[in-house]
Amino acid sequence: MSVEQKVTYCRICEPLCGLIATVEDGRLQSLRPDKDHPLSQGRACPKGIAFTDVQNDPDRVLNPLRRESDGSFTEVGWDDALADIARRLQGVLDTHGGDSVGEYLGNPSAFGYAASLWSGLFMKRIGAGHLYSAGSQDINSRYVASKLLYGAATQIPFPDLPRTDFLFMLGANPLVSHGSALRVPRVRDDLSAIVKRGGRIIVVDPRRTETAAAYEHVAVRPDSDSWLMLSLLHVVFADGLEDGAAMAAQSTGAATLRALCADFPPEDTAIRTGVPAATVRALAHDFATARTAVAYGRTGACLGHHGTLVSFLIDALNLVTGNMDRPGGALMSHQVIPVEDMGERSGAFGYNSKRSRIGDFPDVFGSFPAALIADEITTPGAGQLRALFVFAGNPVLSVPDSAALDAALQQLDLLVSLDLYVNETNRHADYILPATTFLERDDMPMAFAGCCPTVFLQAAEPVLEPYGQARPEWEVFEELAARMDVSLLAAGPLVRLNPVLRWLERRGLRLTPQKMMNTLLRIGPYGDRFGLRRSGLNPQKLKDNPHGIVLAEHAPHGVLRDVVVHRDGKVCLDPAEIVTEVARLGTAPSTSPQFPLSAIGIRELRSQNSWMHNSPTLMKGTRRQRARINAADAEAAGITDGDIARVVSATGAIELEMTITDEVGPGTIAIPQGWGHRGGGWRLANANPGVNVNELTSSRPEDLEALAGMSVLNGVAVRLEAVAPGGEDRATLGARAAFSHP
Repeated sequence: MSVEQKVTYCRICEPLCGLIATVEDGRLQSLRPDKDHPLSQGRACPKGIAFTDVQNDPDRVLNPLRRESDGSFTEVGWDDALADIARRLQGVLDTHGGDSVGEYLGNPSAFGYAASLWSGLFMKRIGAGHLYSAGSQDINSRYVASKLLYGAATQIPFPDLPRTDFLFMLGANPLVSHGSALRVPRVRDDLSAIVKRGGRIIVVDPRRTETAAAYEHVAVRPDSDSWLMLSLLHVVFADGLEDGAAMAAQSTGAATLRALCADFPPEDTAIRTGVPAATVRALAHDFATARTAVAYGRTGACLGHHGTLVSFLIDALNLVTGNMDRPGGALMSHQVIPVEDMGERSGAFGYNSKRSRIGDFPDVFGSFPAALIADEITTPGAGQLRALFVFAGNPVLSVPDSAALDAALQQLDLLVSLDLYVNETNRHADYILPATTFLERDDMPMAFAGCCPTVFLQAAEPVLEPYGQARPEWEVFEELAARMDVSLLAAGPLVRLNPVLRWLERRGLRLTPQKMMNTLLRIGPYGDRFGLRRSGLNPQKLKDNPHGIVLAEHAPHGVLRDVVVHRDGKVCLDPAEIVTEVARLGTAPSTSPQFPLSAIGIRELRSQNSWMHNSPTLMKGTRRQRARINAADAEAAGITDGDIARVVSATGAIELEMTITDEVGPGTIAIPQGWGHRGGGWRLANANPGVNVNELTSSRPEDLEALAGMSVLNGVAVRLEAVAPGGEDRATLGARAAFSHP
């Protein structure tokens, strides 16, 4: 018997908390927080600890599976699976071209560098015309705002929590999310420290979230953030609260921004936002006159009809009040390993370089709105989607009008999934290939690692050999490329390194994602320059410091000109896209007499999108999906606490249990997302299905956010109907609701 304690870190969400894995005879026994981790310091959330359930899940896919004609799956060998996939994919390419092939990347792909890089190279090399990701249900509007502001889509400013005096949060719930597009593993401590040193935290949200309940809550109507932000900026300009010196030094277009805000005084926007004019004026004055202040928005700010505009205005507020690129304000992303910089320079992280076949949407990082996948499959013509790879994703539960996608997937010529489970999406796949967990692979942080108030780096070695026949996803794409006689080294962001790569290729030397990352580490801002800078980082130094290395106590400031890509080195406050978007704003709410309520989503502490409901640890007790409604709306619909009720939109309907609470105001209904399990191989998830909130949302192009093609998942107009008295069997009704359609 061999028992080992191995250092690693969690890769479920942005904090990347340190973990210690107890491994006995090659099998994971437990995970616990790493008290020696410089940032998380012995703290981790329930999901990280419960990942032991996922790693050892008896429902996990551990062998390649092939779907038979009757819909069942049969285990096959890797060689047979890859040979058939390569043959069928080549057939699609020969007949219909690369424009007929696509890939969907789920959220977990952002937390491992190798798979997303190599799959992207493969898709680029075969000319794939359909790239999609969970970003169009999460963060793409933030990327587009950054592209317009800074010329660099990956440049996402983040709040300097350890040094700010005034934190204004819009659509963020970090006590549950632990920070998004922000790496702060002890965010609870960081927030409480702001108040302890005499500062303030304002949380703007339609729901009194866990974070809002702990600090100062400003209740706002769903999908009205644009009006609120414009009215705040109106007051800043009208009352002379702007920092003229900062605007002149850091930006262009301030006069246009001032003019855009002139038509949105808080007295006029109050009818849309529900926030009294006096409250808006006080907030604007308090924010602008604080010693240091920072505005921060996340998922809730990104998922309305004008998500790009909201993200743009959040950064604009920081800049015009002199809180951009300064201690205690918004700091600029700072990379230790310059992967994003390489992608920006190569054009891989571009915007509007091509347009979607359906809806004519601009691409974001080469990808199109995932809400369009169903129509792209079912609409004939050149570029019709015929072959799709789904990597670490479950779009049937995450994209709008999910019933349409569920039906459309069955029309594909080829559907291949790389995943841990048989889920609602890949139950239609021709092949499901067993992927490795984050404990079975090496890693260095990539996405959002630069959004950290402390400059820090940690590398992780595999703590386990892959269970069963699981393989790292990047090796799958490399093997497919070899079988199809395709060179990955001539595509994508590696093109700038092509002379070196061709030299390696001619000599039979294999470039791996790890070798590429190690090279970027060593030539990056903290690297050892291959021995020329003895104090710099290299792979061995990271291996010798498995808990990670603090490179600077505070992220740098005064770097705006270095990171802005616009030729003048200044932030653009007047892009034509934003001017047009402001002109599109009306004053009427998005609800109607037929659909008088607005639905919003809820992030839950023991959920991670759709993929952790098979964990006994996270599902223990009487846990189930419940919507939150206000007592006034419940009374109007004849609903009592605990009733199963029907929520109806113009697109669909769902039935689920209602909790009556004052955490949402009249006119708002809040529904947890990520539920709706109805098939696949995860037995515990199927036994506690809940309902899929995206049955209520629309995939019609005219219903998507215009600038980034984001799915509109907040502010969905709905009505509430009583369908069952409180005494009926709610568990039975809940299970039936998971399969219901209008």
